[in-house]
Parts: sequence; C-alpha cells; structure tokens
Amino acid sequence: MDAPLIDPFARAITYLRVSVTDRCDFRCTYCMSEHMQFLPKRELLTLEELERMCAAFVRLGVRKLRITGGEPLVRRNIMSFFEGMSQYLGGGLDELTLTTNGSQLERFAQPLRDCGVRRVNVSLDTLDPAKFRAITRWGALDKVRRGIEAAQAAGLRVKINTVALKGFNESELFDLVEWCRAGDMDLTFIEVMPMGDMGDGEPDGTGGTLRLDQYWPLEDLRARLAERYTLADLAHRTGGPARYVRLEETGQQVGFITPLTHNFCESCNRVRMTCTGQLFMCLGQEDEADLRAPLRASADDGPLEDAIRAAIARKPKGHDFDYSRQEVSGRMSRHMSHTGG
Repeated sequence: MDAPLIDPFARAITYLRVSVTDRCDFRCTYCMSEHMQFLPKRELLTLEELERMCAAFVRLGVRKLRITGGEPLVRRNIMSFFEGMSQYLGGGLDELTLTTNGSQLERFAQPLRDCGVRRVNVSLDTLDPAKFRAITRWGALDKVRRGIEAAQAAGLRVKINTVALKGFNESELFDLVEWCRAGDMDLTFIEVMPMGDMGDGEPDGTGGTLRLDQYWPLEDLRARLAERYTLADLAHRTGGPARYVRLEETGQQVGFITPLTHNFCESCNRVRMTCTGQLFMCLGQEDEADLRAPLRASADDGPLEDAIRAAIARKPKGHDFDYSRQEVSGRMSRHMSHTGG
C-alpha cells in the first residue's frame, strides 16, 4: 500500500462512499424531485472505470467501501463491479457493502453474499404501505420487505436506516423499534438534511422549503425512546457517523446520525465520489475534485493518485448545515441522489 491518505486535520481517510448511478426506481420526497433530470449516460463512469477508481483508493488506504446511488442495484450489470471489487477483500479492503432501498434485494441478495458483502443498509421510513407509497412516490412496501427477507436468508446482516420526519413517522417510532427487534435488525435514525431543491407543494405536503417543517431533531426522538427504554451509550463504531445506544430491555442497538444537532465532523474519516467521478470531501460543502479527467487522461494511475491526494489536502474541518427557526442555512444545491446517500 502507498502512503495513507491524511487530511489537513490529521484524520486518516479510510472510508469511501461511491455512487454508481444517480438513477433510482423510487422518488423519495426528501431525496429527489418526482420528475428528475438524470445525467446523460456518457457522463457516468463505466463499471470498469469505477473499479479502477476504487482500486486506487484502496491502494491509498481506504479499508471500507460503501456502494450507493441513487439505487445502486438498478445499474445494469452492477454485479460485475461487485465481483471485481471482491478481489480486494483481504488485500487492503476490509469491507464491501452497500446502501439500498431494498427493491432489488430479492433478486440480488445471494449474488451480493457470494461477492463478499456481509451486511447491507436498507432505507425504510415507514411500515405503513400507504405512507410508504406516498413518500417514495413509486415504491411498494411488500417488495422491500421480501427483499429484506431474502437478504437475511442469504446470510446478510441488515440494518434499517430511517429518516426522522416530523409529522410523518413520529407515531411509528416504537413500531419501528419493535419490528427491528423482532427481525433481529439494527436500526439507525437520520436527521433530514438540506440537500437539493425538491420543489414546493408536493401532494403529501413535503418537499422544497417545506423540508423545514419535516425536521425532527434526534435529541427529541431519543428523549421519547428514553420514556420507554433504558438507553446505554455504546462506544461501538462501524466506520460511519452514527452514534449508538443499547436498549437495555431488548438488547438491541439503535444508532443516531445527527449532522445538524450534533455533527460528527471531528472524527470524519470519509469522502464521497459521484457516479461521474467528482469527489466531495465533505457532504455539507460544495468543494469538489474532478477525478474523471485524470482517470481518463492516462492509463497510468500516478496522475489519478496525485489528484486524490490533492483533493484530500482540501478536506475541510466540518460542514455548515444549520436549521434556524425560519430557514435552512448551509443548504446544498445538489440532490442527495447525485452525491450518494
């Protein structure tokens, strides 16, 4: 391995999140607009280019690779990419995993397991079929639940990621906790983040500037959990930003990702790459580095590795997300589906 990636604040960069597509078979109201203008396919990195890019990061010290989107499993021939990256497991790469909406897991769970994937994150914000349809616009809850069952049958550890949305899933807090307990799944709650313009006036009352009304601080959610359970803080980390507690009465693990009320910047070890080869050193900053140009300019990976190092040298100390009483500051113009969830 070459000299590791260290940012200006002495943080080792060991975690890369890679979006392999901006396309998705859902249109979640807090993630993208209903009538998205997706990127031309010619702008996307090929699967071979994605593999070469990720391999360069592994050589530079990345030990965890999370595949995201859009929905990563809707990209044609995506398993060839997983097969290619699986060869690095045990050779510098400790973990290959993905975040998915679960819609394609029934088909892909076993092939993913065969490629060395051992756990997956499934984004799921409600257990109510009608509400699920409303927030995803196009999704079917029963298909996702079948996908989760297939993942568990294949031996994949499943963690549920739930975006906390005021007025939408507040009443399901304990239902979600108990459902995950019964299914032996970990659960992580995420604060809604100001990423992209969804457009105002969605039929369900969500989207655009109305996202301010959706914001449910996780300190409030945690306080509600504490009314029913005894919460014990855990030192456990999975390489990401979540902070975990154990519910003493059930023994299950619940995580909180709080970019707004209590950010996790001081220990940030990750960067994000888009499906077009843009590297974002911080989720909450607009600064980016073009890695596609050096990748395509030479078959020699030297210029690419130099570009990666130069980008990491610009990684900021933290982000600027902030919700005031009347407006969102630090809002990002790009959609979450472009950067990668």
